[in-house]
Amino acid sequence: MPASERRPVRVRGPREYRCPAVSVKVRFDFLMPPVVRWMSDLLPTNPIAVRIVAGGSKRPRHLLLRAGYLAVMISILLLGLLGGDSSMKALATRGSSAFALVSFGQVGLICVLTPIFMAGAIVQEASPRTWDILLTTPLGNLQIVLGNLFGRLFFILALLFSTLPLFVLTQFFGGVPGAAIFTSYAIAASSALIVATTAVTLSVTRSAGKRAVFVFYAAVIMYLFATYAADVYAGKRAMIGVGTGARHTSIFTAFNPFLALESALHSTSYAAYAPSEVPFKPVAALYTAPAASFCLMCVGLSFAMVLWSTLRLRVIGTRGPQVSWWRALLGSGPNAGGTRQSRRVGANPIAWRERMLRSQSVGGMFGRWAFLALGACLGIVLCGLHRQGTISSPDLQLALLAIVGAEIAVVLLTAVSLSATAVSREREDGTLDILLTTPIQPGPYLAGKLTGMVQFLIPMLLVPFVTLGTVAIYTLAKGFGAPQGVTITQTIGLTSTVLPLMLPEGALLVLIDLVAATSFAIMVGLQWSLRTKGTIGSVMAAIGVLGVIGLVLGVCAAALGNSIPYVGAAAAAASPLNMLFATVDPSAWIGESMKSDVGAARTSLAIGTIVASVVFGAACFGMHAAMKRSFMMTVRRLAGTN
Repeated sequence: MPASERRPVRVRGPREYRCPAVSVKVRFDFLMPPVVRWMSDLLPTNPIAVRIVAGGSKRPRHLLLRAGYLAVMISILLLGLLGGDSSMKALATRGSSAFALVSFGQVGLICVLTPIFMAGAIVQEASPRTWDILLTTPLGNLQIVLGNLFGRLFFILALLFSTLPLFVLTQFFGGVPGAAIFTSYAIAASSALIVATTAVTLSVTRSAGKRAVFVFYAAVIMYLFATYAADVYAGKRAMIGVGTGARHTSIFTAFNPFLALESALHSTSYAAYAPSEVPFKPVAALYTAPAASFCLMCVGLSFAMVLWSTLRLRVIGTRGPQVSWWRALLGSGPNAGGTRQSRRVGANPIAWRERMLRSQSVGGMFGRWAFLALGACLGIVLCGLHRQGTISSPDLQLALLAIVGAEIAVVLLTAVSLSATAVSREREDGTLDILLTTPIQPGPYLAGKLTGMVQFLIPMLLVPFVTLGTVAIYTLAKGFGAPQGVTITQTIGLTSTVLPLMLPEGALLVLIDLVAATSFAIMVGLQWSLRTKGTIGSVMAAIGVLGVIGLVLGVCAAALGNSIPYVGAAAAAASPLNMLFATVDPSAWIGESMKSDVGAARTSLAIGTIVASVVFGAACFGMHAAMKRSFMMTVRRLAGTN
């Protein structure tokens, strides 16, 4: 055969060999034992995992996330190693401190970045069309579940192992044992595994849609706040010695990744119990080995969720259109009979539509009011426990900071998630293309979005006010005869000052500051929703921008509060969380102002709240004017894309 007519032999797949000349297809599957072939199909050659890894590796967003992650970790390490003393002992101390700082930063970034990488598992795979196609393929249930899980978890694990050279570098300075490095990696990987498995479970069972991505952040923040506060409260009763500052771990340590990591890295000041000293023998492992217990619980829960997802996978394919019992009870299902009266739309139809659209679901109907009722109940429970003497005044302050801080974080995250999807969601479902054909102008459209979302969030905005207001009334009523009173003696500088449990006017000040900050957060979310094609990208960008702004404002306000009288108290209004801290524990956050004059400090808080509200309002007005000018060009440029 001439050389020009020869055709090269090509490999068509990983397990077949085809020779065009004789047209023979040789399978190599018989060379592999059935068990090995089955295990290979589950993970290494899983087509879903291969597709996700191959596709995600080409995305610029993932590349930027990896580069940004490494840049942040390198910066944290370099800042921790800075120092003037170059002796071996000083270098070992700084190396140990830098390692601890990098470890905590790694766990924190993993908790933030894992939902971003897992967002596709909820948004893309939760689509009925995607699942309908997957269910017609020869793939097994376990293959589909593990492919979605480990295909996206691969990127998180790649981020973790990319920092291994940084951890090895700290050993050159001494003071960092090798076991601590592996413990840090195990806790971070376990945290990523449990979050990723939860996302895949929600996707497979169709338990939630796109909102589940945003609920992740709210749930993680509330969980970390609650377990940390509970551990601090329990740790006060488990001190080691007098004046040493060391304490034992608690039963809550094994349920929080940061506390588990702290018990492993700071074993001298945060020591685990000896087996003979465990307070509750049936769960002795939680006290003696919190880090290992945390990892085992994460792996066990992940295995259970994978098993549940595998068993429930095919059920979703046989489900027909059903009406929930609560919709049938309320008459809001698709088969609800009869007619209803027309509703008053109001001056701005966009505001009415935005408010009513989010209130139609059962979660929107009952979730906000249940959240409000929960806030009121928590305030009453705290006051009741304090009056009975179950908790002390410092414990009440700690619980109030943890509960209301979590409530404020949930409100702000909800506002961002709603606003960042307000325009991009309509672009994805094609509603925006219809709206562009109506006479609605950009100004009323954006103003209606802001007004409607604020009206929808009113019950949630009242939750911190109700919780703080309950304690404020309890404080003004002198505790209704509480034996321990409602005052705390605080040492500010060299003087002792008697302060109430909280500044009663702080409940109203926190509400005003929170409304202004929420309006600003909504405008930031609208801006990114206007400029971004997809909902996930707009939400992540808005959360990142607001996170940086909140961090800068919070750190600056805390520094001013402890250094400059009166001005520092007024600066606390720059962030709702800082205002909360200054209201509940003023001696620690605005100590300079309280040391000079308590009355003037309280007046400064009120003045700062008014000024901050005006500044936030001016920022909202400026952003509204800027978006109104560029609205038509931006929206029409992205119209029709998804």
